Amino acid sequence: MPLLLIPKRVYSTNVASSFNSLISRYARLGQIHNARKIFDQMPDRNIASWNSIIAAYFQNSQPGDAQKLFDEMPERNLISWNALLSGYVKNGMITEATKVFDLMPERNVVSWTAMVRGYVQEGMILEAESLFLRMPEKNVVSWTVMLGGLIQERRIDDARRLFNEMPEKDVVAWTNMIGGYCQEGRLAEAREIFDEMPRRNVVSWTTMISGYVQNQRVDVARKLFEVMPEKNEVSWTAMLMGYTQCGRIQEASELFEVMPMKPVISCNLMILGFGDNGEVDKARRVFDQMRERDEGTWNAMIKVYERRGFYLEALDLFASMQRHRVRPNFPSLISVLSVCASLASLDHGRQIHGQLVRSQFDHDVYVASVLITMYVKCGNLVNAKLVFDSFAAKDVVMWNSIITGYAQHGLGEEALQIFHEMCSLGLAPDDITFIGLLSACSYTGKVVEGLEIFESMKCKYLVEPRTEHYACMVDLLGRAGKVNEAMNLIEKMPMEADAIVWGSLLGACRTHMKLDLAEVAAKKLLQLDPRNAGPCILLSNIYASKSRWRDVEELRENMRARSVSKSPGSSWIEVEKKVHMFTGGDSMGHPEHPMILRKLERLGGLLREAGYCPDGTFVLHDVDEEEKVHSLRYHSEKLAVAYGLLKLPEPMPIRVMKNLRVCGDCHTAIKLIAKVSSREIILRDANRFHHFKDGLCSCRDYW
Repeated sequence: MPLLLIPKRVYSTNVASSFNSLISRYARLGQIHNARKIFDQMPDRNIASWNSIIAAYFQNSQPGDAQKLFDEMPERNLISWNALLSGYVKNGMITEATKVFDLMPERNVVSWTAMVRGYVQEGMILEAESLFLRMPEKNVVSWTVMLGGLIQERRIDDARRLFNEMPEKDVVAWTNMIGGYCQEGRLAEAREIFDEMPRRNVVSWTTMISGYVQNQRVDVARKLFEVMPEKNEVSWTAMLMGYTQCGRIQEASELFEVMPMKPVISCNLMILGFGDNGEVDKARRVFDQMRERDEGTWNAMIKVYERRGFYLEALDLFASMQRHRVRPNFPSLISVLSVCASLASLDHGRQIHGQLVRSQFDHDVYVASVLITMYVKCGNLVNAKLVFDSFAAKDVVMWNSIITGYAQHGLGEEALQIFHEMCSLGLAPDDITFIGLLSACSYTGKVVEGLEIFESMKCKYLVEPRTEHYACMVDLLGRAGKVNEAMNLIEKMPMEADAIVWGSLLGACRTHMKLDLAEVAAKKLLQLDPRNAGPCILLSNIYASKSRWRDVEELRENMRARSVSKSPGSSWIEVEKKVHMFTGGDSMGHPEHPMILRKLERLGGLLREAGYCPDGTFVLHDVDEEEKVHSLRYHSEKLAVAYGLLKLPEPMPIRVMKNLRVCGDCHTAIKLIAKVSSREIILRDANRFHHFKDGLCSCRDYW
């Protein structure tokens, strides 16, 4: 049988074709160095080989090398020029693309369309339109690209006119028009286009469903979803998103259960959906059952924990994320930074700050504001001010952060100085600025200054006072003992007083023992928020201080009848990057409780020598003095302070956080603890910071 002889030219062409395929394959894999090796080793290169390697460099974002090779080409054809032009377009280099287009010895419809696409991608729709009108010939792709540009610029009526002129419409053009109308909220016209389509694919169906979803027409979307001839992952996810976005988590859950495939994006939606609905356990179950996770998955679960107050779980998950070698990105770092602020976890906060610096996110103004807030809430005003001072161009949010920080630390004078500096630079304060300022005046007893600022809000700065500003003013007057003036202000409010306003008044009544107004405020609070035990507790406190035990018992009966229970006081402290929690009255809850109790006993002796006498008015029960003393000893902040003294070396400050307002007895005791132990103790309660040192507190006992 004779041998089949392959002509050398055919053999050479086949080999070159194989080499070209390899170049394209390596380019797709991002292995440009391997693609170049193949090209350099080719015994015979044709124009297609040169075109392949040039396209490979563009694909791997190396346009300079692509241009260099183009200049070295022994011969070029129209495909070579189009490859160069398209390469620049895909890399967003419209100026270079325009130069190539102008230099081209000849052009075809591909060249013109590539140039129009480049202008559209860069948002240069007028230039695209001008070039489109000059095109000697157009194909369906040219028309569709121009149509997309008009829709992108929200010129939907011009897009419709162009659509009507199209000699041939493909499914992409029809689908683009549907999406354009949906984007403008013109669902009836979108549906008209959809119904007129001669042929629909899964993308067309999904676009129409997504349009209904984006415009809160979820039930209509579901009806269309049910009659889809075929569905893909995107279709299912679009429908799922409709339910999660409008908070219909039960229907979202049912749909999620029957999904034939559960892509990562759908799982992420369910995590956030369950989280927004307060179903944190279900969110975690979805997270744990996922076979694959992306950055968004970790971010979503951390965000759920952060928003729902599961701060320790958020920190644990963040640590797990790093152990799984998932690099934290911007959203996760910001969420964890917020957690650090809430927990006052300074060590973790510094670590996140370092990661933000390494990732070069620290130059962002928003990040700076979050960092300032974190350092403020961790009790480290020095670092907060360093971050603030490191920015030349500050926005109002950053100024507000530092003003609020000074306010929370009881530094009213400094807060006012920062405000005047801000105004001198021509930056207009907003409503948040004034909340910070009025709080600063309230915490430091600056009644005159506070009244002046409140009066100037509307007339000088054109900021309309809101409920929050009135709450600050009620707090300001109430703390200063002007409880009747505070009540008069509430009666003159142009809007209904909310729970924060009445709560401020009730707190003032507790401090100044104004029983008549306390009863009015408590009654209003119970109407506004019947499930909140706080008003009953404060009123009960006032009754107890006046030995009105029958009224105390009636209040407690009322609370039991309404199934209202008091949130226990809890405090926490960070030791070696671990947060230790303490609950009031539970001296046994910590694994090192025997050591803590011994420390409290020793402190008790030192305090008695220093003249401390437990203040039983802060114990609400009708019990004997011995029992009151026992109850006071195990308040959560005292347990946390004792643990800090045991574990934190001198001269490190002891930083303790509490979920409720610190009681008067603990405030007195901690001042003396700071004195007898020669330690600085920083306590953040629900309202503000207290810096204890040498037997004194930064609040000057005005709190």
